[in-house]
Amino acid sequence: MAAFGSGSTVSRTFAPVRNWLLMPTWLTVGIFMLLPLLLILVYSFLTKEFRGGVIWEFSLAAYDQFIFDRGLFGDAEPSIEWTYINIFLRSLVQATVATLFCLLIGFPTAYFIATRPPSTRSLWLFLITVPYWVNLLIRTVSMKFLIRESGPLNQALLGLGIIDTPLEIINTNLAVQLGLFYSYLPFMVLPIYASVERYNFSLSEAGADLYAGKWTILRRIILPSIKPGIIAGCILVFVPSLGAFLAPDLLGGAKTFMIGSLIEEQFKGNAGNWPFGSAASMILLSLVLFVLLFYARSQAREQL
Repeated sequence: MAAFGSGSTVSRTFAPVRNWLLMPTWLTVGIFMLLPLLLILVYSFLTKEFRGGVIWEFSLAAYDQFIFDRGLFGDAEPSIEWTYINIFLRSLVQATVATLFCLLIGFPTAYFIATRPPSTRSLWLFLITVPYWVNLLIRTVSMKFLIRESGPLNQALLGLGIIDTPLEIINTNLAVQLGLFYSYLPFMVLPIYASVERYNFSLSEAGADLYAGKWTILRRIILPSIKPGIIAGCILVFVPSLGAFLAPDLLGGAKTFMIGSLIEEQFKGNAGNWPFGSAASMILLSLVLFVLLFYARSQAREQL
């Protein structure tokens, strides 16, 4: 029961069985999230079996392979393995650009929806989310069909006389960016929309009364007020974009290879290298955790 007279609003009704009520959540998180991560961590320190799989012998070879090049037979003087590092850096750049692109489009879209009459907001949100009821693989294949040389986009541009020859978009960084943008745009729109919807627009009116221009109001009042939604949207787009493999595989080529595709290839067929794929996964996970911890520390400093 609530603690009447003490000012407390915390119910103690279920306190004796609280841990039992949380047991389904703990089991779900433990079995479907923590256990797979633990297996990946263990596999990253094992030895590759020649025909695929692992040998249960402790080894740092997977991490060494990611960082150092020791030649074909492993007996050469070690040097930096730029192939995998470049793939990792390319993934960082692609994820960052995709996040900025989604922010550039997502912010005005979210602001527009949040400032519509309440009776029409649900319709606008429905139009934003309805394409994402379809499987991501199907949507990515549809994007490939749309932007290919004989696809509707090139046919429309040729028909209008804007171009003379079809645009070669497939197997380029632009194609990957379009795929990432199309895949994760709602993850940017929805958090910003939630922040703008709670924004007190009387603050903007007060700024205008003090002769502040529109850009000043946006920069000094609106953006700081909805900053949590913007940061949440950026994280929700950046993290899955960093580990994406469908867009690079279907829309890109060898020059647009990303870390998600590299990890996926290590677990396919008998030629896969499970320890190396696990090590690359742990390196990717470490980077994501670093980004989240950096955000958490910056938020903690602001609250001091």
